[in-house]
Amino acid sequence: MRVCSIIAPMHRLLPFLLTAALLPAAVGQQSAPAHDGAHQAAASVSELVVLGSGTPNADPDRSGPAVAVIVNGQSYLVDCGPGMVRRAAAAGRQGVPGLKMKDLRTVFFTHLHSDHTLGYPDLIFTPWVLGRTEHLAAYGPHGLNEMTRDILAAWKKDIDVRTKGLEHANASGYLVDVHEIQPGVVYKDENVTVTAFAVKHGSWDESFGYRFQTPDRSFVISGDTSPADSVVQACNGCDVLLHEVYTQDPQHPMSAQWQAYFAAFHTSTTELGAIATRTKPKLLVLYHQLFHGVNEGEMLHQVREHYSGAVVSAHDLDVY
Repeated sequence: MRVCSIIAPMHRLLPFLLTAALLPAAVGQQSAPAHDGAHQAAASVSELVVLGSGTPNADPDRSGPAVAVIVNGQSYLVDCGPGMVRRAAAAGRQGVPGLKMKDLRTVFFTHLHSDHTLGYPDLIFTPWVLGRTEHLAAYGPHGLNEMTRDILAAWKKDIDVRTKGLEHANASGYLVDVHEIQPGVVYKDENVTVTAFAVKHGSWDESFGYRFQTPDRSFVISGDTSPADSVVQACNGCDVLLHEVYTQDPQHPMSAQWQAYFAAFHTSTTELGAIATRTKPKLLVLYHQLFHGVNEGEMLHQVREHYSGAVVSAHDLDVY
């Protein structure tokens, strides 16, 4: 059953197939997206844009977790980490379609951790201030309804001033249609079928990953999770598997308490290599990378020790 309510006062890497023989031989290298190039037209109708590859760490080079699946020029967002709206504007400036402020209309939340939701008020209000007239549609775990109500209550004065004062803002673009979901197909239109699946993220009672099936490609986004068979089943040879990952500096091992935490909440490089070997995505993309003193090249090396397929490490504004 899906609970639905309307809330009132939300670099470029061309899609490709890589074989293990094409992977860089040197540790620390990867097939890198063109971070400073303009967006080029792709043969496919769908692509995945990393709007934020970060974690709760305040890394200025990595905004909070957020992804956009673009299909036929229409965007479907996953999570709202801090900085997501401005990353969307940056991707739009590079030529990625569907990311104009008025087009940010649909978002799916994996779970309600703060690093995945701090950009939610920004997504509700900034596109509205910049001209969005349609309601924002938000899909996610139970608790999203209450969170949305509280956000709109917190900005009640802003809404009153903008709609009743000299700004003459429209009275609809800040409204949110909230859908609290369960596993299964949660959204479908002419571009995409979105299927939610349960994952295991420590103490959270509900946490989801999503599979996006488009006319030409399939994208699976793990969300935050410890190793989960549901990810394997959802991907099963998908075009792109975007999966969280953590590692640690062997010279500075974690305390027993932190080891227990990460085992319950996240997926290690070794575990992710095993998952990818089972599910065989055409491309494995690391995001929400928790490095713990290890550089990006070493993290990739650790995954490749257990997985022979194509794997890259995501940065903000990468496109796959």
